[in-house]
Amino acid sequence: MTQFEHGIFMAVDSANEASSSLSFVSSHLSNGSSNEPEANTEVLSLSRLSGSLEKLLIDGDYDYSDAEIVVEGISVGVHRGILASRSSFFHELFKKGNGDSGKEGGKTRYLMSELVPYGRVGYEAFQVFLHYLYTGKLKASPPEVTSCVDETCIHDACRPAINYALELMYASATFQMKELVLLFQRRLLNFLEKALVEDVIPILMAAFHCQLSQLLSQCIQRVLRSDLDSISLEKELPYEVMTEIKSLQVQSHEAESIPNDAMEVEPLNSKSIRKIHKALDIDDVELLKLLLNESSVTLDDACALHYACAYSEAKVVQEVLTLGLADINHRNVRGYSVLHVAARRKDPSVLVALLKKGACASYTTPDGQTALSICQRLTRRKDYHEKTMQGKESNKDRLCVDVLEREMRRSSMSVNMSVSSELAADDLHMRLDYLENRVAFARLLFPAEARVAMENAEADSTSLYASSTALKRSSGNLKEVDLNETPSVRTKKLQLRLHSLLKTVENGRRFFPHCSEVLDRFLEDDMADVFFLEKGTEEEQKVKKARFMELKDDLQEAFHKDMAESNHHSAGRYISSVVSSSSSSSRREGVGHRVRKK
Repeated sequence: MTQFEHGIFMAVDSANEASSSLSFVSSHLSNGSSNEPEANTEVLSLSRLSGSLEKLLIDGDYDYSDAEIVVEGISVGVHRGILASRSSFFHELFKKGNGDSGKEGGKTRYLMSELVPYGRVGYEAFQVFLHYLYTGKLKASPPEVTSCVDETCIHDACRPAINYALELMYASATFQMKELVLLFQRRLLNFLEKALVEDVIPILMAAFHCQLSQLLSQCIQRVLRSDLDSISLEKELPYEVMTEIKSLQVQSHEAESIPNDAMEVEPLNSKSIRKIHKALDIDDVELLKLLLNESSVTLDDACALHYACAYSEAKVVQEVLTLGLADINHRNVRGYSVLHVAARRKDPSVLVALLKKGACASYTTPDGQTALSICQRLTRRKDYHEKTMQGKESNKDRLCVDVLEREMRRSSMSVNMSVSSELAADDLHMRLDYLENRVAFARLLFPAEARVAMENAEADSTSLYASSTALKRSSGNLKEVDLNETPSVRTKKLQLRLHSLLKTVENGRRFFPHCSEVLDRFLEDDMADVFFLEKGTEEEQKVKKARFMELKDDLQEAFHKDMAESNHHSAGRYISSVVSSSSSSSRREGVGHRVRKK
């Protein structure tokens, strides 16, 4: 042990002793002791010690950390001496050594995901936990991670508030800080009656993994009183918990003198429904078709689209929608539409696919929630307001909220993107050239938004859409002739390609109008040429580079202005801007539109 580590051990031991003394003195004072000066000295000493240790966390000049814990990709410096003296978990961890995590800059490194296997501990929660280990004081909860983006929510039981408390519970239980476990158990107990039952499930899981019997029992009782169906419970809960729930259900029916055979009666087609769900579990849509043909059970009877939106891959949801056999606005026994279930999943591709098929965004659940309000109450302020650099992935949670907001406000007027089957070959090439460039640049500037628009246009994302090749290919490539193809076959292929690209652009205009406006200005000015910085004379290249930097600044400013736009933006003004943009874009994308030649 180094001299510094020994000093840290001694300081923390003193803190613990002072804390015990303070507890004793406080008790003694409450009994009318005359030793008040000594007690005040103890309090002052303990406070100063706490402040001194806090410097190790907040002051860079006191960075003497000898280990790192990586949380959400961020390395947090820690002092093994302090952690080991405060937590038996860390004492055992450091005593064993660290042969697997490796070293970085001479410091031993640990991964939070490996230290806490059964839950998530975020950066903010770990900072609060670490501050308590060093100072003995619990910092206030940071509002950006404990508040959702629903302006009507009081944030007393929304999902961000629950998740933050869960993160601290997982940290406290795993790192064996018993006093914090008791504190956060009380906090989680307070959520149970206020929260939606769907948000009680993660609390139940934490109680199960952290072996908190009181909290687990209360969670089970809350679930028993809810209208959650057995299929969802079996899918999400551990076998042991589900067994206990079924046992309690039997006891409840016996107490109410309900015959067990009456309780065990399942829907007549329950076996067929379970087979349909199993087919979705293994992503086998062909098997799903066979099951539907062999049974009288429909997709709506099985709430198969609800199930797919909750548990299946996005591509499976798309395939089920393509069958055209399900009512897109069908409600399950709880009164939830498919879009309501998809909103809890928070996958923008799934939401856009449902909205394209006609899912109604204004439908509400029995307790008055729309898909938008569901999504807002699941989204942290930090994630929604996080700045996204141009060309980087946008946060999925924010994308979902934005898509649903725009759908709620969307004008009934749509852009006419119909394709004429009689377009001449040259016209096809001109439009394809424009649209190929537009989608390629969308992928460069707004990758997450472009991917959602492309996936839901059923576009080919593996061939011509690779941005590097799409930007560098010459327009002549589209005109290469396959001698084995007839002109009519070739034209038909181009038309199909054009249709796919148009659907992609249409999705972009519908769900990401501000990004589309940026692209409109970008292509209208023919500034796409600035991306070919290596072309032209040395002077021309300098001009292009200067213009490229201006363009980046313009795009960055427009992007952040879009993200910062207030929800209080009037609907009339919004519709006016969208209609104006749509009409001008329709003219630009006409057959006679000027296309930059490479």
